[in-house]
Amino acid sequence: MPNSISDRIRQRARDGGFDAVRFARAEATIEASQHLATFLAEGRHGTMDWLARNADRRADPVTLWPDARSIIMLGANYAPKGDALENFAFPERGNISVYARGDDYHDVLKTKLKRLAQSIVTEFGGDVKVFIDTAPVMEKPLAQAAGLGWQGKHTNLVSREFGSWLFIGSIFTTLDLPPDEPHGDHCGQCTRCLDACPTQAFTAPYRIDARRCISYLTIEHKGPIPRAFRKAMGNRIYGCDDCLAVCPWNKFAQEGHETRFHARTSLADVRLADLVQLDDAAFRELFRRSPIKRLGRDRFIRNVLIAIGNSRDASLVPEAERLLDDSSPLVRGAAIWAILQLDPKRFAALGATRAHSESDAEVLAEWQAISAPQAA
Repeated sequence: MPNSISDRIRQRARDGGFDAVRFARAEATIEASQHLATFLAEGRHGTMDWLARNADRRADPVTLWPDARSIIMLGANYAPKGDALENFAFPERGNISVYARGDDYHDVLKTKLKRLAQSIVTEFGGDVKVFIDTAPVMEKPLAQAAGLGWQGKHTNLVSREFGSWLFIGSIFTTLDLPPDEPHGDHCGQCTRCLDACPTQAFTAPYRIDARRCISYLTIEHKGPIPRAFRKAMGNRIYGCDDCLAVCPWNKFAQEGHETRFHARTSLADVRLADLVQLDDAAFRELFRRSPIKRLGRDRFIRNVLIAIGNSRDASLVPEAERLLDDSSPLVRGAAIWAILQLDPKRFAALGATRAHSESDAEVLAEWQAISAPQAA
């Protein structure tokens, strides 16, 4: 039977559905603070302005909550059942990042975190605050400080037990708990994650330019996908798992508990021909309880149309053509690009009759800026 408070919390965490639990001091790491400052100063966060707004609180747990003494770092395994990159062999499918194929992990884990936090207060006293990655907390450096894993060259957490497939949450507490040993870096000379990136978003090991990252482009970016990255997106319509999926440490990861996040097999092999037909109501219904719902229908269809343009399937041209009348300029612009890639003659014919009536400058630029199917 566990005797210490830490041991009993560990047991409660595992009983509550977490696969890993470690403890750290509630203090900033100088290296992590410096990396964040450099990341922001160089503008590599793109339009994620919330990172800059909360930089001081994000860099220092004590600034976030001065009463905190310890941080309980928790991990939940979400390793996929099969090959996360399998859909790349099927360009007619849309590839959705593994983490988004089930219920929104923020909701699932927050419920578990709150339940665990309340049990800690009830049994051991003190105050607690629960955080998951929507809050200004630098979870990955804290997870490394707690020994949950280490930040790999792809900037994500890597675990010896779970590879690159860990959701992270934290409980800040006023209890003074003995910290675990920090985790050392075990990437060695491996560069598989860096080499796998379709858009070369890594400017150096442990340095990422979010503005080039497909996860950022398909999820955070609100405007048209920059032309330079459209071909590289392939059929990735929400997020990108490439750098995670090739990590050699994944060989030790057991399959995640699908029932925990209600993974939907339908999202593992969704067809572009079906997705492109979604109106707002159908989009909301399909992605009910999914993190994809927060993206909104227009940005999602933008991503689907880029994938259609990369599909080499000319039978999808009528679907793209139908969306030239969509109310969203974001959708219309992506539809133009898709038609160009699949049928340049049809693109030219449509442009001759439609371009002059387009009022949105960015959509008009799609008609005017490119004239060859191989253009990016």
